[in-house]
Amino acid sequence: MRGEQGELTYAYAVVRPAAALDEDALRGVEGVASGTVRLVDAGAVAAAVGSVPQSEFSEAALKVRLENLDWLERVARAHNGVVEFLASRTTVLPLRLATVYVDDDRVLDVLRRGTETFTRMLNRFAGHVEWGVKVYAETPRGAGAPDDADADAPDPGRAYLRRRRQQREDRGAAWSTAAEAVRRIEAEAGAVAVDLARHRPQQGRLAVGTGENVANDSYLVPGDRSDEFRERVRRSTLDLNGVRVEITGPWAPYSFAVLPEPGAPEEERRP
Repeated sequence: MRGEQGELTYAYAVVRPAAALDEDALRGVEGVASGTVRLVDAGAVAAAVGSVPQSEFSEAALKVRLENLDWLERVARAHNGVVEFLASRTTVLPLRLATVYVDDDRVLDVLRRGTETFTRMLNRFAGHVEWGVKVYAETPRGAGAPDDADADAPDPGRAYLRRRRQQREDRGAAWSTAAEAVRRIEAEAGAVAVDLARHRPQQGRLAVGTGENVANDSYLVPGDRSDEFRERVRRSTLDLNGVRVEITGPWAPYSFAVLPEPGAPEEERRP
């Protein structure tokens, strides 16, 4: 099977085989490193894979390249594009970014040995999608910073300290309100979801928009109840001021596709 010299096999997802994933359908899909996508079929399950250069995706190369945010973003976009294409046509078990094997034969071996686990997870994800819910605490900008009013005050130092104290109180109140929003969303929208995954709040370059990210959660939701889920999220925080809620999706169930290690030797896969 495939495994040309200088190439490795990049695995995007384990899928339930479907007629909609024939060679004609996959021919127009561009994957990582501008490669084409193909299926490694093990009968009950299959894997969507592509060929990538060893110079970029060997274990040693990845240790360096995964620190390059621009390279990482390009790979992530291509990876996600393939997964979303697959998810529009069949049930998908997304694999983590940069899951790489020495060749298709190694992928086939993993599929055959893990058929029971993969099938169980695909059955669980059938008809379900992932929705992301981020909660932000909106605090007044610039509070606590010295300004002309502080400089003109009889005691500028004391005025500044008062502003700093007010800033801490405002931030504490905003976070308390945001925490209440998280509780409400989990109680109200969680009644529709079948699972919840909590992620680390986003900061720095990953944080988008205003406010501080207090919660970064993912919900696994029956696809036919997506509209109800979104409405429950929206309705649960209508009366809370100083909170911004962002809903993203629907996505393939990345946050819930937690697989046991396939048992390949370290030189054959990314750790």
